[in-house]
Amino acid sequence: MDDQYLDAFIRESEEAITELNNSLLELESDPSNTEAMDSIFRTAHTLKGNFGAMGFDNAANLAHAMEDLLDEMRQGEMEVTPDLMDLVFAGVDQIEVIVGEIEEHGESGTETDEMVEELRAVLEEGAAAAGDTETTDDGSSDSDESLTTDAGVSDADIDGDAVDERVLQAEISVGESDMLGVDSMLAVESIEGRFDILDSSPSRADIEDGEFEDTFVLYLDGPDAATVDAELGTTGKVDSFDVTDVTDELVSDTGTGSDAADDSGAGSDSGSDPDPDAEEEHSVDEIKSVRVDVDQLDDLHGLVEQLVTSRIKLRRGVEKDDLDSTGETLNELDKITANLQNTVMDMRLIPLKKVVGKFPRLVRDLARELDKDIEFEIEGEDIELDRTILTEISDPLMHILRNSVDHGIESPEEREQAGKSRTGHITLRASRERDHVIIEVEDDGAGLDVSGIREKAVEKGVRSPEELDAMDDSAVYDLVFHPGFSTADEVTDTSGRGVGMDVVHDTVSQLDGSVSVDSEPGEGTTVSLRLPVTMAIVKVLFVKVGGEEYGVPIKNVDEITGTEEAKQVNGQEVIKHNDEIYPVIHLDDTFDIEGETANGDGMLVRIRESERQVALHCDSVNSQEEVVVKPLEGILSGTPGLSGTAVLGDGNIVHILDVVTL
Repeated sequence: MDDQYLDAFIRESEEAITELNNSLLELESDPSNTEAMDSIFRTAHTLKGNFGAMGFDNAANLAHAMEDLLDEMRQGEMEVTPDLMDLVFAGVDQIEVIVGEIEEHGESGTETDEMVEELRAVLEEGAAAAGDTETTDDGSSDSDESLTTDAGVSDADIDGDAVDERVLQAEISVGESDMLGVDSMLAVESIEGRFDILDSSPSRADIEDGEFEDTFVLYLDGPDAATVDAELGTTGKVDSFDVTDVTDELVSDTGTGSDAADDSGAGSDSGSDPDPDAEEEHSVDEIKSVRVDVDQLDDLHGLVEQLVTSRIKLRRGVEKDDLDSTGETLNELDKITANLQNTVMDMRLIPLKKVVGKFPRLVRDLARELDKDIEFEIEGEDIELDRTILTEISDPLMHILRNSVDHGIESPEEREQAGKSRTGHITLRASRERDHVIIEVEDDGAGLDVSGIREKAVEKGVRSPEELDAMDDSAVYDLVFHPGFSTADEVTDTSGRGVGMDVVHDTVSQLDGSVSVDSEPGEGTTVSLRLPVTMAIVKVLFVKVGGEEYGVPIKNVDEITGTEEAKQVNGQEVIKHNDEIYPVIHLDDTFDIEGETANGDGMLVRIRESERQVALHCDSVNSQEEVVVKPLEGILSGTPGLSGTAVLGDGNIVHILDVVTL
């Protein structure tokens, strides 16, 4: 199978699954939402067609069963209940697993028969129940003989009440095709955009699988044969056709409007619950594709053309030893590469909704498992972030949300006793502040227990009683990010937060961001993440330590001074600035390097107070330059004091310092 088609199929399926989940959530909260129902049915139908066209029959059968069940719900034949929605969501989860397997292995080994049977059983029971309540006024039964068309489709398969005009039989051919199923699916969907399709021969699934000889038949609801004939003549993928009016041949008073009997399955309990651990399956994979605006591609193409022209001019200038011309060309290259950098950075930006689109389902499942009523809102999902940053913050955001649902929001009974609404509220909010994005997860739950955090901090040796007395509540809240504090299970009982929050802090810090907590006991908690919009290219200050060179991000640097003002206080070397004390960190000691300067020599790089109140001691400060930073991977990932590496023009590799963890 062509990798290009497979990749496009996977990306489209992932988007469809997210859309399906969110539309199902809208329907669950408001069963009368016809717009959500139409979106659900349309998306399920697309998934079924795509799976069939790509030859993944198990998934196509599952999507088909879900489509039929959803159709019953859309027709009002089945009530939207939590148990029924659980079953549908379980089907969506299985489809998501299948897509993941296809992406990883090119095929899926997941068996869908059991889920299909369960869906068909519920479908059959629902259809039977509806049939028992719908009796005709004259007491007649459904045993009346029905007519059958030449194509083998009976009038019982066509809902007479759904036919507004005439029933037109259209025999369709898509001609010779290497991908018969795909072309047939496109033809059917194109026709469906113009007329209501009442039935088909063979089934839609078989048509979209290409399982027919030469032609297939569609039964359309249309005004007359001439109109349908004219429309089909302009329909893409339709090679030839023959339209016949068969209205008079069909008995249209059967009124069942359902072809569920054709897909009957064994009866079973419809109240099946999904896997209780299904919540753990929610995860966000690496973002492997982006959508690029055509204008950006045009800009990129234009810049590449300029780059090629400048390269030719530069080579000629060097060959002729014309320094003036070469200097001018280098200036041109500076401008071109700067524009190229900005364009590429913009192309890497992806809306936050690419990640947070899956979160409503996560919150719904966890809240249902915990018997909590929770409303979840997302604001600012169109805010854009670099692809790498967006991928990395997915799991931290998911963890924060789980904590809010599990430990932040109280049970309905507890909320009622506290004078609150039984329904808790969680909001994920994103906003842009110049070159940073602020993401907040806010809940109106119980809030953090300050005294409990203080007691736990003393117990775990995170802070001394004296240090805690000098800390305000905001600083105490931030202790939940301390590794020694947040790894204990008991923390959750005390603070409503804690387990694994140190991982959240580390991940955000590695992205050159920051995280903080604000809480009001009894009112709720807000966790805020401050992240750079992009991080690939950073301006750094190069400092030398012994025979090594390191880069310090310029945005972290406040001042460069000599070492004359350094003093010893209680055995610790410090400097004073604006009545604030800055401890001195010797980089040669930190990285176990033999420094070249003696006592009192060298330079001090004072870090901005907002980042960390320290000064870095180095042998010398060399220069500053923009570099491409590559994050540390493998066993080096998470190394304290280092955020990544950069390759310089001469081929040397320089480590970029992380001043927060240094």
